[in-house]
Parts: sequence; structure tokens; C-alpha cells
Amino acid sequence: MRMFLHMNIDTSTMFLVLTVSSMNNLNDPPRWNIDPDPGERRAGGGNGNPWNYALLIPMLGLAAFRWIWSRESQREIDEVKVRHNEQVSSIRTEMEKKYGHSLIEVRRAAALLEIQVETEKQRVEGYKKAMQSHRLQMMDEKKHLKQERDGLEQEKQRMLQSGTAGAVLRDALEQERAERPRAEAALRELEARLVERQNAYCSILRPRAQRQEMEQEMLLDAVKVGLGRGVELERDLKDIFRKDKHCADVLNTDDRKNGSLMWVYLKYWQLQVTVEGHKRAHDAVRRGKMGSRVE
Repeated sequence: MRMFLHMNIDTSTMFLVLTVSSMNNLNDPPRWNIDPDPGERRAGGGNGNPWNYALLIPMLGLAAFRWIWSRESQREIDEVKVRHNEQVSSIRTEMEKKYGHSLIEVRRAAALLEIQVETEKQRVEGYKKAMQSHRLQMMDEKKHLKQERDGLEQEKQRMLQSGTAGAVLRDALEQERAERPRAEAALRELEARLVERQNAYCSILRPRAQRQEMEQEMLLDAVKVGLGRGVELERDLKDIFRKDKHCADVLNTDDRKNGSLMWVYLKYWQLQVTVEGHKRAHDAVRRGKMGSRVE
């Protein structure tokens, strides 16, 4: 802008010089110079033509106007620049404060989420270890029950081949076969209710209160279900409700794929029912033997 002002002033000055020079060209007086008024020349004197410098005053005024206008324009431009810089600085400071605070909050929330994720991860690992330990314990117990059942089966075959004891055993087995369907039906009903309960636990649409109501009803009915003296159904159900957190994939449509511990317990209950039946038959045979000895 300053170069523009200087250029305007220099141009006006040059124009004035050229104008004055053109008015009085000493190299070509007859052609370029403005002669004095003939009347004044004849009168014997005078200061020449008054129009010689008539253009000087407007040009000086124009140059002064341009200089003043350029100076005021530059001052206004500088003021606008200062205001713009102040506004930009103020907006930058405000944005830094605002987004700096937001960034701190986001980082804090991310740190809290990381802590929660780590806590949940450790809790899940603890559940997995507990489930693995419990599963191994159940497998050992299942193995023991199978061995006991095999022993009872061998003893049953041996007793069937004997006389009076065989007849008593056959009667006991017939009675056991008559009672076994009731226990199997109770197990099937219990299995269906456990599958439904685990489905409610894994579903994100079903309310928690509905699942808790189902659990309470199953605990109340556990007293009525007779699976044998060796089955503590109420305690086992509480253990399932507390520890069985296994759910299949989100897109799973087979409800029987949910749950892990409950299936171990169901197999255990089935074996326990079988063992209890053999024990009752064995007790009946022993009572029969004792009766025959008394006779």
C-alpha cells in the first residue's frame, strides 16, 4: 500500500513537471513556449500569460487528495487487520479451552473404561477358572458314580443267577422300572426349565425380573422333585444360577447351546438316579437274604 501511495505521488509530480516543461520548452521556443500577451508586450512589460500555471494548482490538489486518501485508507486497513487478528486470537483461545477440556474428559472416560474392561476381564478369568475346577470335580464324581454303577450292575447279574436272592432282585428291579419313568419325567421337565431359564439369562430382550421369578419357582419345586437321597437338588440349582454364565453366539437360534454347568449337573443327576435305583434294589436283596436266613 505504501508503494502504491509513493507511486501515485511520484506520478502526479512527474505529470506536473511534464506539464510545466511542455508549457516552457526552452529547446524549441517558437513552437512550444507560450508567448506573452501581445497587448502587454506592446504595453511594454507585464508578467506573461496568467494561464501558464493554471494547471499547477489542480494537480497539486489532486496529489494532496490522493496522499490524504491513501493515508486514511492505510490507517483503516491497519485497524481492520488489528481487529481481525484480535478476533482470531480470541476465537483460537476459546476453542483451545473448550476442546482442551473436552479432550481431557474423553481421555478420562477412556481411562475409566480401560479399568472397567480390565476388571471385567479378570472377573471372567476367575469365573472360567472356577468353572473349570468345578467341571473337573463333577467329572471325577461322575467317574466315581459310573464305577459304582458298574459294580452294582455286576452284583445284580450275580444275584440274578442265584435262587431266592435272584427272585427278590427281580422283584426289586421290576419295582425300580415302575418308578424310574417318574424320575426320568421329572428330569426332562427340569431340563426344559433350565434351558428356558438359561435362554432368559442370555437374551437381551427378556427382563431380569422374569428370569429371577423362574429361578424362584424352580427352587420352590425342587423340594417336590424326588431324585434320590444323594441328590441335593436345591443346592445344585443355586450353584447353577450363581456360576453358569455361558451363552452361545448372538446369532444362535438353538437354546440348547446355552449353558455349560447345567448340562454337567443334568448328567450327574441322571447317573445319580440310576445309582439310587440300583442301591434300592441291592437293599431289597439284602433284606430278602436276611429274611431267608431268619426263616
